[in-house]
Amino acid sequence: MLKENVTVIFDRKKQAAKRGSGKVELRIYLDRTERKYISLGDFPAEKWEKFASSPQVKAERKKCEQIVGAMELLGNEMTIATFDAYYYGEEEQPSFIFTPKKATSTKPKPKAKVQPSINFIEYMKEHIEAEDLSEGTRKHKQCTLNALKRFSKIQKLTDLTSNNLVAFDEWLHDGTRSDVGIHTYHKHLKKYSHLLYIEGKIGVDPYTQVKFKRGECKEREPLTEAELQKLRKIKLDDKLDKVRDLFVFSAYTGLAYCDVQAFDFEKMTEQQGKLYYIDGSRIKTASKFFTPILGPAMEVLKKYKFVLPKISNQKANDFLHLIETALKLNKPLTFHVARHSFATLALAHDIPIENVSRMLGHKNIRTTQIYAKVLKTTIERHAENLQRAIR
Repeated sequence: MLKENVTVIFDRKKQAAKRGSGKVELRIYLDRTERKYISLGDFPAEKWEKFASSPQVKAERKKCEQIVGAMELLGNEMTIATFDAYYYGEEEQPSFIFTPKKATSTKPKPKAKVQPSINFIEYMKEHIEAEDLSEGTRKHKQCTLNALKRFSKIQKLTDLTSNNLVAFDEWLHDGTRSDVGIHTYHKHLKKYSHLLYIEGKIGVDPYTQVKFKRGECKEREPLTEAELQKLRKIKLDDKLDKVRDLFVFSAYTGLAYCDVQAFDFEKMTEQQGKLYYIDGSRIKTASKFFTPILGPAMEVLKKYKFVLPKISNQKANDFLHLIETALKLNKPLTFHVARHSFATLALAHDIPIENVSRMLGHKNIRTTQIYAKVLKTTIERHAENLQRAIR
């Protein structure tokens, strides 16, 4: 394992001259196109090197080096997603990855050194505002911050305890969030808790004392072609009609809901032959996508003179449940189902998964593979072709 795989760097974005301080980060080299950056805090130019040589940073660097080494040894894909799974505890770490040893002394443990003047809510808010994030990621982190404010038991650094994290987890499990969604709240909170520890502002990272299960994603149920046609033909009143049209546009372009709402025909499309294509970047991840506007989606655009209706995601999903009832569907109808339906439709018609990944704007083809449920009709068609090929 080459030690250069993990390096402490300062002021990568050249902001120290303007702000008076720059970010100290760990740069983890995973592959030619994969580099992970872990923020360790803001420091003036004259102080960052001293911080970089501190025991906390050395321990963090060693942990990252050993995770990279473990990934190489185990033959893992050298991607940010795989690194994060080990780093944030979503995957069981191999036994040879460095973890701080627990004290075995029978003496009372010294209390963590906490800087009482720091308000955790304000600390997290300032970091979110300063970070270079996509609009979608910033929105999700703000959602975590708002949840913490409503929970109200984690406000100061002294509130950042394993017992309060367990109470927060129980509070999140109120039936309105999925286990995977709750895991995202913890992932955001865990980052800032760990950052406080690295900066020496708390003596113990409480997330090292408790672990929360990620849970399983519910199996996605896309609409079939017949169900999509039925949806397009059903008569609905004005509000439901608009929401149905937005769903149809998403189902025949693959755009996520926030990208549908941000869609601008004049600025984001180009014509190739008889088809128009959307060339844009996803709001959630900032990744590029290039996808066709299929016939039913173009009909929706013409209906609204190429300016789609605006409505909140929550309200739209509420209306979709009413449409679900009207259609007598035995599957939940949400806007993500539209995106999934597009992916499944494309794969069922033999569009290569690499192209589907580009259409959806996925950074990693493994994300696209989640959608790639093998359909019986696809198997039957390929089986017939295989039978004809056999002599």
